[in-house]
Amino acid sequence: MNSPILNYLMSYGIDPAYIMIGISTIMIVLIILYIVCIVKMKKMRKAYDSFMKGKNMESMEEILMKQFDRIEILEEADRDKRRELNSLQNIVQNSYQKAGLVKYDAFREMSGKLSYALALLDQNDNGVIVTSMYSREGCFSYAKEIIMGESSINLSEEEQEALKKAINGDKITE
Repeated sequence: MNSPILNYLMSYGIDPAYIMIGISTIMIVLIILYIVCIVKMKKMRKAYDSFMKGKNMESMEEILMKQFDRIEILEEADRDKRRELNSLQNIVQNSYQKAGLVKYDAFREMSGKLSYALALLDQNDNGVIVTSMYSREGCFSYAKEIIMGESSINLSEEEQEALKKAINGDKITE
């Protein structure tokens, strides 16, 4: 073989067989990559064909319009639910959320702790203390208004304890 390129490479000590092996390796890698691309294209084509099967552009437009209608319905339902949730939050803020109960013997001759002080408060510590005192002669009930955790009327020890329990969120125990 009298090739000027081969003669040039051989003058630098490069064996032409190495060059042929390198080019062959590159060709094999390119063929493998080509086959991988063909396989991926077939999978994509198959997925596309199954997606578009039996559909024309008019039916695709119809499907998209139905989806947009469903989205609008869902958004309206979401707005309704948010309004309901806000309404419920307002109701909950104004309802009694905290309670404190203290049972005691109002009179020394009675036993069984039949008298009690019950504090019912909302989120802002506004509410009422209901006190019931039981004796042999009868049962007496009192209600005292609580505003911001305080009463304008003097509270008994039991009422103060019930109020403290309600404010601190203590569990009701006997």
